[in-house]
Amino acid sequence: MNKIEQIDFLIKELINEEEKYKGISIPKDYEGKRKLLRSLMNIREPYEASDEFIKVQDEFLINESKEKGTVELKDLATLNEMFPDKNNKHGDEITLWQGDIISLKVDAIVNAANNQMLGCFVPCHACIDNAIHSAAGIQLRLECNEIMNKQGVLEPTGSAKVTGAYNLPCKHVIHTVGPIISGKLTDEDCRKLESCYKSCLEVAVENNIKSIAFCCISTGEFHFPKEKAAEMAIKTICDFLDDNNEKIERVVINVFKEEDFQIYKNLFG
Repeated sequence: MNKIEQIDFLIKELINEEEKYKGISIPKDYEGKRKLLRSLMNIREPYEASDEFIKVQDEFLINESKEKGTVELKDLATLNEMFPDKNNKHGDEITLWQGDIISLKVDAIVNAANNQMLGCFVPCHACIDNAIHSAAGIQLRLECNEIMNKQGVLEPTGSAKVTGAYNLPCKHVIHTVGPIISGKLTDEDCRKLESCYKSCLEVAVENNIKSIAFCCISTGEFHFPKEKAAEMAIKTICDFLDDNNEKIERVVINVFKEEDFQIYKNLFG
């Protein structure tokens, strides 16, 4: 199948899974088809799919990832290379990088999840949880569902779980639930955010993960103040590397927005 045939097959399979979707009109243009496919994947409950569906989906997502391009860890500058005149702590082990985290070919990327841990169900939502699950494929939600069924309770804020990455270029996804800020920032909020970073690093060491890329946890949908979050992220990562620098070889601080890049650049540079 070419990619048009693949996307048509996947859309029809997903529509046929649910009686309520039978009347959905399939767009004729590729962009419209791709948006519909992502939407159907986003709202799909975690139940098994046919082997043929998985095979076609995997081929489609892997080829799409290749077309967009992946970013190798060796091509990312360390802090010492970015800011040679500064004496940044652990400057050879930490990288600041602006870009799309789902393109990174590292051992693990961090997903800012919600406490249900099943990914974002809002069609084409712009959050990182949606982007990661959409690019990984439906298997990621299935594995998360298995973990949550065994756990039996919502995922606690500040903890972390590791899963496979499926069709992402990385090897693993580490999921963590950050604090939600609805009023004045409290010491407990800060403690929980610190725990997110520390728990992810601990899970990385436990699973022999040598390179990990962090997103900006809680600063988007969860409204944690960006500058304070950046300060805490740097301190927690550096404190952990003080005791574990041989176990973690590279920590990538990934930012997507220019505003976040400038915050970290000011702190490092």
